[in-house]
Amino acid sequence: MIGAPIPPAGIEPEERQNPVTGQGPGRLSPYRIFAREEWAQLRADTPLTLTAEDIGRLQSLNDPISIEEVVAIYLPLSRLLSLYVAATQGLFKATQRFLLAEHDTKVPYIIGLAGSVAVGKSTTARVLKALLARWPNTPKVDLITTDGFLHPNAELQRMGAMERKGFPESYDSAALLRFLADIKAGHKRVSAPVYSHLVYDVVPGEEQVIESPDILIVEGLNVLQPARLPRDGTAIPFVSDFFDFSIYLDGHEDDLHRWYVNRFLRLRQTAFRDPLSYFRKYAEVAENEALEIADRLWTTINLPNLRDNILPTRQRASLILAKGPSHRIESVALRRL
Repeated sequence: MIGAPIPPAGIEPEERQNPVTGQGPGRLSPYRIFAREEWAQLRADTPLTLTAEDIGRLQSLNDPISIEEVVAIYLPLSRLLSLYVAATQGLFKATQRFLLAEHDTKVPYIIGLAGSVAVGKSTTARVLKALLARWPNTPKVDLITTDGFLHPNAELQRMGAMERKGFPESYDSAALLRFLADIKAGHKRVSAPVYSHLVYDVVPGEEQVIESPDILIVEGLNVLQPARLPRDGTAIPFVSDFFDFSIYLDGHEDDLHRWYVNRFLRLRQTAFRDPLSYFRKYAEVAENEALEIADRLWTTINLPNLRDNILPTRQRASLILAKGPSHRIESVALRRL
């Protein structure tokens, strides 16, 4: 049956639990859980508009994705999002009529995408961007990452927070909220700062300009994290308050660790060799030392951030894509309306 709970491998039927909520059959859950094969059926007649070459260009380092994955997972998701966007556009027009404001500027539909380092957010975001841009009601789709809203290295060093890069406090949250507020206010031209992974810093004077897209995808580690609520009841906006739909890309902790280390080793042979690379020093170390460095970075920075800040936000997502050991999506959880 489509939408039935999926048990973790190796658990007997009477012990089966919802892998997202940890609840057994018959208990209340905010999600419907779909096995990969069930979700794939929801593609209906959605055409595949990407070629193998397109997909090859969209994937990130150490994040393999196949045409079969696009067909089984991302075509149904693009169909769902197209339906949601159309419904939201209809609601916007109804509100315009009610307010007698027929000439109000259209407001972009914003999709938030969260998940750990090395889980494959960038590939997922680019594939969704390409697929959604091929739907007739959303021809213009833009994508930004929250990396650009990190504090510059000089500021992080002043704060003593260089080792906390990627943690919530390392972002200029006020600037990110202003950016999203301007997008939702219908401003025709909104700029976002740009981050360079090569130099490991925000690029001074460089910006990405967003001009009235139909959809904006916002990708980042902590985009679903709520702010701390003030005791006096003052309204404090969350980044996720501006999202119309949100996706959490999930993976087992052991897999995330392995993917991170493998990516680090591959970067050591590629981008780290660039003379401008912030991590140039790691390109020349022996492989066993590189493994130790990658393990240390994972254990001291990325794992605590995952456990303390990223994973706890999973339950706030509209949709959860759960990956298996080979980066293949094994199940999908869709929040009930």
